[in-house]
Amino acid sequence: MNDIHLEIKKIEKGSLLVLKAHPGAAKNSISGVHDGKLKVQITAAPDKGKANSAIIKLLSAKLKIPKKDIEIVKGETSRQKTVLFHGVSADDLRDSLIALLSEM
Repeated sequence: MNDIHLEIKKIEKGSLLVLKAHPGAAKNSISGVHDGKLKVQITAAPDKGKANSAIIKLLSAKLKIPKKDIEIVKGETSRQKTVLFHGVSADDLRDSLIALLSEM
């Protein structure tokens, strides 16, 4: 499972993760990785930021990172999003995601 490739970049503020959102799903879940992007399914529709809020809530719950430390910095109206995890190292984020994905 450690050979999973995730697009995670270390920056001064923390770590950036690229993900692919699938709104209107049957349930909120992290469903795997495709082309280096974390696949996130959410029940909320992409309407007035509801899907983005649901993504942040899901990532916060699954990764045990406070919602205030998770910010969508690119792709707010796109399915492909770049998420900033404030104060989280790239290694810690990668380890947490690999552990979470290995439970699937």
